[in-house]
Amino acid sequence: MKDAYAVSQRVLGALLCLVGVAMVVATLAAGGGPLALGSLVGVLFAALGAARLWIAVRAGGGGAG
Repeated sequence: MKDAYAVSQRVLGALLCLVGVAMVVATLAAGGGPLALGSLVGVLFAALGAARLWIAVRAGGGGAG
């Protein structure tokens, strides 16, 4: 059960990061600037997803249980 939880944490972090990058790309493609709401929220999603993924990998990589 712990393995499923660890995998889901990594998947969720990666998905959040991808959604954030997609938001930034879509905003810039639609003509928004770097300070547009979609860009700012997208950067925040990407940062939070990357941080969640990093924490999940670090917490699961040690093998201590």
